[in-house]
Order: sequence, then structure tokens, then C-alpha cells
Amino acid sequence: MELGRRRDLGSALGLAPAPAKPGQEPRPGAGAGAPGAVRARRFVLCLYLVGFLDLFGVSMVVPLLSLHVKSLGASPTVAGVVGSSYGILQLFSSAVVGCWSDVVGRRSSLLACILLSALGYLILGASTSVFLFALARVPVGIFKHTLSISRALLSDLVAEKERPLVIGRFNTASSVGFILGPMVGGYLTELDGGFYLTAFICFSVFILNAGLVWLFPWSEVKLNSTKNGLLLGKSHALLGKTDCEVQEAATRHGTTVSGKPARLPWMEVVSTLRDMKSLIVSEMWDIFLVRLLMGVAVMLYYSNFVLALEERFGVRPKTTGYLISYSSALGALAGFTLGPILRLYKHNSHTVLLHSSVLTFTLLLLYSTAHTMGIVVFSSTLLSFSTAIGRTCITDLQLTVGGAQASGTLIGMGQSVTAVGRVIAPLLSGVAQEVSPCGPPSLGAALALMAIIVMSVSRPRCGGDGSDKLKSE
Repeated sequence: MELGRRRDLGSALGLAPAPAKPGQEPRPGAGAGAPGAVRARRFVLCLYLVGFLDLFGVSMVVPLLSLHVKSLGASPTVAGVVGSSYGILQLFSSAVVGCWSDVVGRRSSLLACILLSALGYLILGASTSVFLFALARVPVGIFKHTLSISRALLSDLVAEKERPLVIGRFNTASSVGFILGPMVGGYLTELDGGFYLTAFICFSVFILNAGLVWLFPWSEVKLNSTKNGLLLGKSHALLGKTDCEVQEAATRHGTTVSGKPARLPWMEVVSTLRDMKSLIVSEMWDIFLVRLLMGVAVMLYYSNFVLALEERFGVRPKTTGYLISYSSALGALAGFTLGPILRLYKHNSHTVLLHSSVLTFTLLLLYSTAHTMGIVVFSSTLLSFSTAIGRTCITDLQLTVGGAQASGTLIGMGQSVTAVGRVIAPLLSGVAQEVSPCGPPSLGAALALMAIIVMSVSRPRCGGDGSDKLKSE
């Protein structure tokens, strides 16, 4: 798939050198020492830190939620309803918040999401009843989209060819936080009032994150997203201004770049989602279908992992926990392999996704038929790589086909698809597990095979000219 069809904003930022003209040799070290390159790289590194702190704080608390709600006297049914409320809220809020970030700008939306999520964890730290516990999950379920907005911001900053690599490294930084957080939370929960202390520390981490975002050098970088992101596809008059400058100009004049009266943010969100609907139905249905199928397939693999290893091989949960941590660490390291892999595939994200999905299908089938723990460890090792690479490539394909101009909306819709998978996967896992402990991963392999077929059929269209379709509307 050709990834060089849209404007290379990363070249202007110095993250990637501008392509050489035909017959012209690139200058050695061109752009490497430019001040813009240093500022942009520093900004990207700051975003890596935001991703790390976000999942570090969350992963301290999430493993303790079921124990805490049970200690408050909730029945298993009530606990299940409260637990599912987060996924349901994420399902409906992901696309809206992502679109909102395209409309009002990344800085405002990122700060609002971090602060309102912090409020949720503060209420959680004060929850002494099931009602307060459920109330605390509401702002988190609606506004916990820090990672999605950060990925959209990264797509605004870097060239298309660099985007999978940068997003992969961002996922790696976030995964490291998810590896360290449960260890810290597990230690703190052993103390008196450990859960409340952990929730308060999570709140403090989010406040620290908000402070970092506030102090970011926003004025030093140019973003491919402004107050009216979709309008940039119709007029390039504001491309030379920063995100903050455009918002200030829009506030002063009360008009958009096209000369029409400015609309309220919520009206812009509704308009953007309406335009996006036709694009998804006509051009991107296969990408989101593949995301759903592969997401459910991997969720089925993890759904009964502990129970299946105990029933099939007599492995204790503690040993299985070590295996899960080992796989998570390898998944984090997978981000560093994306660069060589993409160069090998000439930055063809579709082919990388197709081959990683084939590998995932093979490994799920191998795991479901494994007769020894050695095969289980082998399949888990490679699965951590294939799934991590697949997640990054599917996000890159969304932005390539849909247009990075509405990256927040596209990533938000991708998260909504994942939320649908989180609702479907437990139901399918329960039914499949009635048949056999190997039922969930076997069903996951079947879904992965369906995703491979969809990608093979739609392959010629993914390399077409649909990447700029949204910008021209």
C-alpha cells in the first residue's frame, strides 16, 4: 500500500526527512540538526511519558476493583453489572470524544479527559458504598481516552511512514506502565486501607499527567489538527499556524476558515460523525470488521487462559501469572521490532497486518491443540509479538484510508469497535468453554481465519486512493 499520498507534515517538523526529488540525491543528515526536529522529538518523548503514566496509574487499581466491590457487600450479579458499565460507556463515548478532540483541539480534549478521569479515581478512593463505586466508574468510562487522543496527536506530528513505528513505541511505553503498575498496586494493597491509598496515588499520577500536558511546548510544534479539523481538507490557509493560534483566531473572529459562521463544538461533532458514517460504510467497513474479529479472537485466547492451563496441564495460577507477565513484557518489546519489519515490507501496513494475522491464527490453533507446556510457552511467546504488531498496523490502516485529518474520530471509532468485542467475547467464551477448555482459543482461531479472508478479498481496495476521501468531502 502506498503511504505517501498525503502531505508529509513530519518533514516540516523534522521527524522525517523530506523525500528527495527524482534524480536528486538526499543530503546527508538533512534535517537531523534542525531546531524543529529537536522540538518535535522532545514533544513525542513527552507523549511517551504520558502513555506510560496513564497505564501505570490505571493498572495499579484495575486488578483490585473486583476485590474492593466485593468487600463493599456487592453480590456477584451487581459486581458484574457495575464492571460492565465501564465497557458500555466506552462503547458510546470513544467515537464522540475522539471526534471532539478533532473539533476543539488535542490540548483541550487531552487535559479534560485526564482531569475528569482523575476525578473518577478520586471518587473511587473515597468509595465506601457500592453506589459511590458505580458513580466513580462513570467519568472514567466516559473520559478515559487519554491513549486514544495521544495516538491521534502522534499521527498529527509524524510522517505517514514513521507513524506505525512511533505509535508502536508509544504502545511499548504504555505497556511498560501496565507491567509495573500491578506490582506496585499489589504491594500497596497489603497495607491497611491499601485500596484507598492506591486509588489516591492513581489520582495523583493523573494530576501529574495533566501538569505535564499543560507544560508541553505546544507553541513550538505545528499540528495537523485544529479547531475545525475537517475544514483543513478544504482550505490550507491555517497550515502554518499552531493549534493554539488557530483556536485563538477562531475565538476572536467567530468564523471558520471557509468564511462561514462558527458553529458550536457539539454541532461540529455531530456533523463530523455524520460525514464519517458514509466513509466507514463505503470505504472502511472491512478494516473495522478485521479489527473486531481479531480483537475478539485475542480476547477469547485470554478469557480462560488461567483456568484452561489448570485443567489441561495442572499449572498453578501463580505460575500462569508469571507466564502472562512474561508475554506482556515481550509484547512491550515488540514495539522496537516494528522499524525493521516495516522497512522489510517497504512500509506496507496492510501486508504486515495480513501476515501477523496469519501468524496469530496459526498460534491460536497451535495453542488450542497443544499437548505440552513447552508448546504453550512457544505459542504465547510469538503471540505477544504478532498481536502487538497487528494492533499497531490496524490503527495505521484506519488513519491511512480514513485520513489523518480526523484521526481522533477514527481512533475513537476503533476503540468503540474494541469495546463491542469486550462485550461479545465473554459471552462467546462462556458458550465455547461449555464444550471444552480449548473451545475459546479454537473459536478465536476461526475468527482470525475469517479476518484473514476479509483482508485477502479487500486487499486491492486498501491500496487505492481512498486515503484522501475524507479530506475532499
